[in-house]
Amino acid sequence: MTVIGSPLVLAPMAGGPSTVELAAAVTGAGGFAFLAGAYLSPARLRDDIVLLGQAVGDAPFGVNVFAPSPFDSRSTSRVLDYASRLQPLADKAGVALGEPVHDDDSFDAKIEVLLTERPAVVSFAVAWPPADVVDRLREARIEVWVTVNDASETAWAEELGVDGIVAQGWEAGGHRGGPVDSGGPQPATRALLAAVRRLTTLPVIAAGGVADSVHLAALVDAGAQAVACGTAFLRADEAGTAEVHRHELTRRTDTVVTRAFTGRSARALTTSWTEVFTEVAPAAYPQVHHLTAPLRAHGKATGQPDLVHLWAGTGHRSARSAPAAEIAEELLSRV
Repeated sequence: MTVIGSPLVLAPMAGGPSTVELAAAVTGAGGFAFLAGAYLSPARLRDDIVLLGQAVGDAPFGVNVFAPSPFDSRSTSRVLDYASRLQPLADKAGVALGEPVHDDDSFDAKIEVLLTERPAVVSFAVAWPPADVVDRLREARIEVWVTVNDASETAWAEELGVDGIVAQGWEAGGHRGGPVDSGGPQPATRALLAAVRRLTTLPVIAAGGVADSVHLAALVDAGAQAVACGTAFLRADEAGTAEVHRHELTRRTDTVVTRAFTGRSARALTTSWTEVFTEVAPAAYPQVHHLTAPLRAHGKATGQPDLVHLWAGTGHRSARSAPAAEIAEELLSRV
């Protein structure tokens, strides 16, 4: 068993949608909330943890961070080629492309923040943490979760000695959180949950495409310790989702898994950017993320959806505009 006492987990949504207000509202409605630590400075992460702690009192919550991706020197030329393909788009927008650097998102400094502030759970995505980091967190009585996209990764989680596994199915919006970015299709949420549960006695948190209370209850009945929902909260009043993103969730139908925005596979609404660049985007995270960041920020600021990474799971059409507590209560209504 894990420290969480709810079948509903608010998934971390880095880059804007995750806010302290959203996490506090879901906690107040009986869910277990995550803050997204990726892309924040260590100081901002500390501030958000402190503010959420003040808002929820003794209620537990979690923090998600991106573990460092290994650098492949062979990707450099591919990233430069991709930059040349994107240049006309940037020129038309009047925006300079970013510097395609490889960094670790201040990983070590964020771990020190987490060890000091001690949220109930720390989860990792994009890559897996070093074993010594897992050991230090657990010694501080912080639960550690890792993300898998394929059941074969379960053995790695067991070897790391973690406390829980997030089984993120193919339907999930945003980045593939597992340690291997295969670039190809991966198991659906229900099938992945079943496969992982056959291989471990660790608690398994199902994630991916959950749009309503019926779907959530079905996954709990299938053996999930809890179900993580992110897309369902993208239009919540307290979410920091960009207005252009909110609008397109109601208008567009199709989603696609693409590396076009960040160099790592992620599910987004289909746009002209995904249609033109998905096949040529290299596997190079976070270099591509930094390369495209100014152009995507310009798209958000000017309301141009075809310049924005519109992360969304397959159930995005069910996401509704409402207070987060109301959304959480509906999702919990059948469990």
